Amino acid sequence: MRAPGGVVTLVRHGEPALSRKMRLSSAGYRQWWATYEDGGLKPGQSPPPELIRMASAADTVFCSTRPRAIESARAITAGGEFQPDIIFVEAPLPPPPLPDWIRLPPRWWGVIARVCWWLLNQHQGQETRSEAQARARAAADRLAERSARGERVLVIAHGYFNLMIGSVLERRGWRRTLDQGFRYWCARRFEPPVVGEGSRGLAGRAAPAPNDGEGARTPLKTPQF
Repeated sequence: MRAPGGVVTLVRHGEPALSRKMRLSSAGYRQWWATYEDGGLKPGQSPPPELIRMASAADTVFCSTRPRAIESARAITAGGEFQPDIIFVEAPLPPPPLPDWIRLPPRWWGVIARVCWWLLNQHQGQETRSEAQARARAAADRLAERSARGERVLVIAHGYFNLMIGSVLERRGWRRTLDQGFRYWCARRFEPPVVGEGSRGLAGRAAPAPNDGEGARTPLKTPQF
């Protein structure tokens, strides 16, 4: 038995520049998040040497199209080639429309927004949970195709959407062989199923079960927002 392809490594971007030292209303957090999405990295930081080595060993490097991910990719690849792709952007974080007197730090608004988006389908006209799950499956398909060609793939993107992609891969039989968590600059590596382990060994992709990814099997974890 042998692994049919290359590993896939999902990396979270570096620390963004936008300050979290404030308390905001729901409307204020909505604007804060919009600014966060358009912003880059906090100056004066460098990726861990291990990440730079991972990028050097990778055959293909993808990143989200958000500035914080692109700047992280530039740092991790040390000026090398990488491919921005919108499929890897973060799942949205629309806060529920609570009264203005409720003022919380951005981190807590992120938790509340994620729980409401995931469990209550409160998307405020943005991407829904089911749409994001379909996007995560499409991203996993794309990565599995690259892996099946023997490519080692590195993706520099976002905490929660990386979690969603990783959950899809694990349901398809991929093995998580490195897990540094979801903090900035942290990586999670997945190896494809071993050929011969049933139908899940085919190109790293099992035939999806009915509603694959549409249930509550993706754990509702809360990476640092």
